[in-house]
Amino acid sequence: MKLLFALMAIFSFLSQMAQAELQLEVLYGPDNRHHIEESPAPNFKILSLSTAMMIHEDKIESAFDGVLTKIYTEKLGPAYYLCSEERYHNEIIAGKCSGFLVGPDLLVTAGHCITGESSCKNNKWVFDFRNDLILDSGEKDSVYVGSNNVYGCKEVINRKYSTESKNDFALIRLDRPVLDRSPLRFRTEGKIEVDAQLVMIGHPLGLSSKISYKANILKNDNPFFFKTNLDSFLGNSGSAVFNKITGIVEGILVRGELDFEQHDEMDCEVVKVCSEDGEDCKGEDVTRITVIPELVPGMTPNEPEIDPFLWDDDLDTDDIISEDDESIDWDCYFSDDEDCDID
Repeated sequence: MKLLFALMAIFSFLSQMAQAELQLEVLYGPDNRHHIEESPAPNFKILSLSTAMMIHEDKIESAFDGVLTKIYTEKLGPAYYLCSEERYHNEIIAGKCSGFLVGPDLLVTAGHCITGESSCKNNKWVFDFRNDLILDSGEKDSVYVGSNNVYGCKEVINRKYSTESKNDFALIRLDRPVLDRSPLRFRTEGKIEVDAQLVMIGHPLGLSSKISYKANILKNDNPFFFKTNLDSFLGNSGSAVFNKITGIVEGILVRGELDFEQHDEMDCEVVKVCSEDGEDCKGEDVTRITVIPELVPGMTPNEPEIDPFLWDDDLDTDDIISEDDESIDWDCYFSDDEDCDID
């Protein structure tokens, strides 16, 4: 019981610190990822409070009469066979996708993160998964967060994951309104300027909240997405991509270059590094927030109607592949590249 009160006191103190603050994958060139709590931009620290990480329910359990939630974790390095000198090697990871609030109980993520109603119900959305707010459980493979920051998915309002247009988004309703933070503002007309600077907040590789700066647009001609040189990784799928100047959400990080490559001399993986202009890599794709009709009516581009079942040219025509078939590597299925990767 003493431990419970101690943990509650610590969590209350950390929450007050966060409120006080409110009052005041691939690399393109240098690594521009930073812990959100170390961000020099106070406005983006505030915006980060409205971002969340998706964690499977198998990694989550209630603790201390529901006051806290235990989240089971692992270390980044061993999980991805990374070389020991790689950044964040010893940090914990827990989730597999990112998302962000656009209404009191509405959250946006990537369409390939939510494959159907089962993935809606089997995953939780955790806010404030950041190094200065998570609590050490005293065990090497778990941490505590406040249960008030853990939300379920009530329903999938809209989801697209198109083989043709590459449109990729999901809009879901949480199991209750999020009352202690504000939804993010997002673009409601036009499109981002080609010379705009970008900022992304999310959970690369399932790490605690990270912010990525100093990114630019590489291509801006597709009606469904634009291409960038954001430093993004698996787990950044669903991350909010902001206009650095206005602070509004311009889109959703959905796919990109392969994250890692084999070390030349050692039996381990290193982060793949591309040139800042993206000439030697394919870039990181961001779904435009304006394609979601429930958020921005009348702005969704036209695309061919596609059947809810997808046909594979390599199979007999009698064989039908459902989008809910978890045996299919959907990440590669939707890619034009033979060596593909989806963040």
